[in-house]
Amino acid sequence: MHFRNFMAIDWSGALGERHKGIAVALCAEGNAAPRLLHPPGHARWSRPEVLDLLLRHLPPDTLVGMDLGISLPFADAGAFFPGWVQSPPSARALWAMIDDLCAADPHFSAASFVDHPGLSAYFRRHGGREGAHFHLPGALHRRGRMRVTEEAQARAGCRPYSNFNLVGAAQVGKSSLTGMRLLHRLGGRVPVWPVDPLPESGPVVVEIYTTLAAVAAGRTAGRAKMTDHAALDSALTALGSQPLGGSGAIDDHSADALVTAAWLRTAAHRSELWHPSELTEELAATEGWTFGAA
Repeated sequence: MHFRNFMAIDWSGALGERHKGIAVALCAEGNAAPRLLHPPGHARWSRPEVLDLLLRHLPPDTLVGMDLGISLPFADAGAFFPGWVQSPPSARALWAMIDDLCAADPHFSAASFVDHPGLSAYFRRHGGREGAHFHLPGALHRRGRMRVTEEAQARAGCRPYSNFNLVGAAQVGKSSLTGMRLLHRLGGRVPVWPVDPLPESGPVVVEIYTTLAAVAAGRTAGRAKMTDHAALDSALTALGSQPLGGSGAIDDHSADALVTAAWLRTAAHRSELWHPSELTEELAATEGWTFGAA
């Protein structure tokens, strides 16, 4: 399909209503610099406001990249939660279960899910609480279970973390779980690739990993974060975009969103990124995939 607009959302799983870690950038076809979007009347986004943006305020034919994991590992054990009889069979069923168990948690947070007596044993949580099922028996590393797409990210030089890990500055588990609540609330009105097939016209949501965009812009995985306008403009220029301009510091969440929006504009037409060799129908329905991971 043909996209005319490209949006990148740097997501946050932090507690509270509004988050400095959420940044939204948008660009259109051509080479104009991406621009940051802000919620009406506020400097910081809330997660429900992002949901409203996706449902009601997207420009036509928008490819939306969200920096979160759209599912949990499944292929390595044939289940999200091996040994638990209520383990859901698909990504969509997982999203529904998370949203249901966390119905009383405000702002799309997910504490009730990871503290659930049947589920907590699968997560690594704060206070040294590593569940008995955080690793599979005979695991070769201590990073926790990985999706197939995360192993592909690692081969590209990135440093993915397990979505079952909720500890540390680089963890993505919290943002992924809160993001799955949002994906469930989309209710199929905005397709989520590859859990849903690509429609004939937009919008479409995909999972992104902003490090992949930074590497495409000439950065290394270890230097993916940009915190000044000079580095940001250099990355944008490398992606064929006009520079944003400005000087001095910029927060890394905004920089990630801006660079990734520009990268999506260059990558959306690449057929091979929509057809990764390891992506099967079963994997699409359970684990999903990260757009851009080979």
